[in-house]
Amino acid sequence: MNTAEQYLKAIYLVQKQEDGPAPTGRIAERLGVSPASANEMVGKLEDRDLLEHEKYTGVTLTDDGIARARDALQTYCIIERFLVQVLDVKDFRGEAKQLESVIDETVAERLDTIIDRPGECPDCFDADGDVCGRLDVEAEASD
Repeated sequence: MNTAEQYLKAIYLVQKQEDGPAPTGRIAERLGVSPASANEMVGKLEDRDLLEHEKYTGVTLTDDGIARARDALQTYCIIERFLVQVLDVKDFRGEAKQLESVIDETVAERLDTIIDRPGECPDCFDADGDVCGRLDVEAEASD
């Protein structure tokens, strides 16, 4: 099950890829959910003023939505880097996706103290590769 933060993160990344509004079909595809599920969550997030949805154009995050999406992306990056740098997990992307919905801010902050995260995080995240763009080559090859 995808959380609101995972949706916000996905919308943020799709907006970066599209260089504009995120089509709901692309959001659904990125999260591995049906378009109906994506539309339902988009409606809930719109009710919370985290995004604006224009039919046939796509979804645009509000300032609050962007802030929450960037926080979620940073937490995801922390988990990913911890799995690679500390635990040497081969399928770090799959594991990070499983863990991101259960790791809270306090745990993420504590994990962050033992990894080497670049200062430009989360802006270094590669939306197309769905991975931190600054992870070393050996780590990227191990998935």
